[in-house]
Amino acid sequence: MATFSPDQRNYYYLIEAERVGIHKPILTALYAAHSSPSLADAETGLGISPANRVSLAQVNTFPQQVQSAANVIRSLSESLLDQGWKGGDLWEAEQGRYTEQFLQKVASGYAPIGSESAIARLEACDWTQLKQAYLTDLAADGKAANLPDNLAYLDRALISLVDGIPDYYVGLPHQRDAILSGVRIWRGLDTREAAIASLVPNAEVTTAMEDESQLDIPLKQFVQGISANYGGYPQQREALIRVVQLWRQMRTREEAIASLKTNSSPEENLTVIDPALIAFVQHLPNSYQGQGSQRHALTEAFRIWRQLDSRATALATLGIQAEQLNASTTDRTEMLNLATQMDRELLRFVRRLPGDYQELDHQREALIRLVQLWRSLPTRNQTIDSLLEDQKRLETVRPSAPEAPPPPIPVVILKRPTHWTPDNLQLFAPIIPDGHFTWADATHGGTQMPPNQATVEAIIRMATLAQRARDRIGRPLIVVNWYRPFDRHGAMGSEASHRYQVGDAIDFICEGLTGNQLYWFLEPWWPGGLGRYTQFPYLCHIDARSYRVRWRN
Repeated sequence: MATFSPDQRNYYYLIEAERVGIHKPILTALYAAHSSPSLADAETGLGISPANRVSLAQVNTFPQQVQSAANVIRSLSESLLDQGWKGGDLWEAEQGRYTEQFLQKVASGYAPIGSESAIARLEACDWTQLKQAYLTDLAADGKAANLPDNLAYLDRALISLVDGIPDYYVGLPHQRDAILSGVRIWRGLDTREAAIASLVPNAEVTTAMEDESQLDIPLKQFVQGISANYGGYPQQREALIRVVQLWRQMRTREEAIASLKTNSSPEENLTVIDPALIAFVQHLPNSYQGQGSQRHALTEAFRIWRQLDSRATALATLGIQAEQLNASTTDRTEMLNLATQMDRELLRFVRRLPGDYQELDHQREALIRLVQLWRSLPTRNQTIDSLLEDQKRLETVRPSAPEAPPPPIPVVILKRPTHWTPDNLQLFAPIIPDGHFTWADATHGGTQMPPNQATVEAIIRMATLAQRARDRIGRPLIVVNWYRPFDRHGAMGSEASHRYQVGDAIDFICEGLTGNQLYWFLEPWWPGGLGRYTQFPYLCHIDARSYRVRWRN
C-alpha cells in the first residue's frame, strides 16, 4: 500500500487545523518529529495513541492521526489557558507563530484527563526536532504567500476589519459563511450545524438551518462582541483570520494575513457583483423591446465600454453618422432603418459581453451604468444595492426559474482553415473533417499546445488512425493522454514516452470495455503501436508509428 504524498498530507493538516483553529505547521512538525506509530494504511503517525474512550481503531490511519492530533493541540491550549496562561504565552505576535514555551509543552506530550473522553494521548518527542520542523513549514507557507517578516500589525487589522463588518454585511452567502466559520472556531465547535445551534434558541435551529438569512442578526451581534472579548488567544486569532479569508474569498490563510497589511476594511470589492452583472447581460437579448430608453442604456454602456468621449462618437463607431440622424428626423422610414441598424449592432455587442468581460474597472462601470439606466435607478449606489440583491438571489434560485441566468451561449465557431498550423488551431474543432477527436483532446484542454508544424502533422496523423479505431469499435474513446512535451510516465520506456512528445500516441479508455478487450479487438489490424497496462486494466495505448509493435506493461 502506497503512503501519502507530502501534498496529500498537507491537505489533511490544512483541513484539521482550520476545523479546530490551530496553526497548521504544528501538525507538520508532529509528523516529522514522531514518525510513529506505524499505521494500517502504511503511513506513520503524529505520535497519537489511544486513551480514555479513544480506541486503537480510531487512530490507526493517517487521517485519523491528524484529526486526533488537532484535537489534542486544541485541548492542550485550552488547559494551559485554564492554568492561567495568557495569549502572549502561547503566541509570538510579531513572528506569527507559537512560542517556544508552548512548543516545549507540545514536545513533552499530553495525557487527557478523564473528562476529555474523546481526546487521545500525545506521546513525547524530541523538542529540537519538533521546533525545527515547525519553523521550516512556517517559513515555507510564509514564502509562498509573501508574508511580511513582522506580523505585529495583524491583531489590530483583524479587529479593525471585524469591527466594520456590521456596516457592510448584506447577507451574501459568502459573508454569512465567513462569520459562521468564525463562530465555529471561536467557540471550539466542529461543525457548521453546531455553530448555527450556538447562535439561536433550540426551538429555532431547524428553521435557521433551512433559511440561514435568519442568522443575520445573531451573526452581527456576535461580531459586535468580538473586540471586547478578544484576548489574543491562538484559537480566537485563527477564527478571525478565517473570517477574513472567507469574507475576501481568498485561497489561503496566509494570503488573508498578507492582505491585511495594507487594507483592513471589510468593504466589499465590486467584483462581488460580477456574476449578477453577467446574469443581467445574459437576459438582455430576450428582454430588449427596442424602446428608446433601452436603446439609450445600451448606447451609453457601449460608449463607456469602448472608452469613447461622446454619444456621437459611440454612434459613429456603431456605423451611424450624424448626417443620417439629421435626415431621419424628417424621414420616418429612414428613422426606422436607423433604429433597426442600431438594435442589431447593440444586441451584437451585448451578446459578446459575457465572453469579452475581463473584469476591468471601465468594463464594470459600463455594466453598472447599463443596469442603472435600464432599471431607471437614481444613483450608482442604489444600482449596486440592487445588484447585491440580485447576487443573493442567484445563490439560491432554482435553475428553472425565470430569473435564473440562462446557460452560457457557446462562442462563435470560426471557419475551419484549409490547413492546420500552430497559429490557427481551434480547441473545439475536429482535428480531421467530420471526426470526433478535437484539438482539446490532443492538447489537454489547450494546456500543451504543439510548438511546430511537425507536431501538428503528427497529431493529425494520430487523429486519422484513432478515428478508424473509434468507427470500428462503435463507441466513444475517452482520451487520457495525447500530446505532451515532457515525460510524466518514465516507466513506459523511452520509445513509448517519445511518441507522446511527438504527438502521435494516445492512451484512452472506452466505457464498459477493458484494456484487454480493446487490445484483442484492435490487434489484427492496427498498423502501429498497440499496448496494455497491467496496473491499469481499462487503459489502452495506440500510436501511429510506421510498423507494428505489441506490448504489455
